[in-house]
Amino acid sequence: MQTRQILRTVKVSAIVPAILAVVLLSAQAMAQSAAQGAAPSQPLNQRSAPNTTNAAAPAQPSGRSAALKADDSYRLGSGDRVRVTVYGQPELTGEYAVDGGGQMSYPLVGQIRAGGLTAHELEQALIGKLSPNYLKNPSISVEVLSYRPFYIVGEVRTPGSYPFVSGMSVLNAVALAGGFTYRARENSFYVTRTAEDGSKNKITAGADATILPGDIITVRERYF
Repeated sequence: MQTRQILRTVKVSAIVPAILAVVLLSAQAMAQSAAQGAAPSQPLNQRSAPNTTNAAAPAQPSGRSAALKADDSYRLGSGDRVRVTVYGQPELTGEYAVDGGGQMSYPLVGQIRAGGLTAHELEQALIGKLSPNYLKNPSISVEVLSYRPFYIVGEVRTPGSYPFVSGMSVLNAVALAGGFTYRARENSFYVTRTAEDGSKNKITAGADATILPGDIITVRERYF
């Protein structure tokens, strides 16, 4: 009886470590499997960065190229009207026109050449005429009130002269002249401009070219 109890104890002591070993191995296998299958976690408020590799670049505005550019310093010509202000001398302050010969009639001075001058140059010319015989150290400013007209001829419905508006383009001028005729070439024009020395320059221009006072726009006829 005592011998059987000893044998039973020996068997139990041998089985328990084996069972524990199996349990431990199973737990390790399950832990490895869970570690391999689990996806890495991210905070809820974290967003993945957008993929910009194939993102389209923002479109760049295309520049408008005009064949003609407005002069920084506008030069007066026949048909322009200016306002001359002489500070402290209201009788010499007023509006004056440049005549067909480029001359301007002014009190005390008489005829003074204004055509071909900028407003600042006309100021200096008037100061030279008034000082020192009439005024001592006069302060004068000249402002252009209205510009001489421009002219448009060729394939437009109503050719002729039209009042100039600052910032005008060839296409604006065509619109004032009633639009194109059915024969008109609508993308290439001639603009004849008077230079400072009085010579005429013919320039090829596009529809968005800037127009200056006194310009002559020729709307050409298309070939077909």
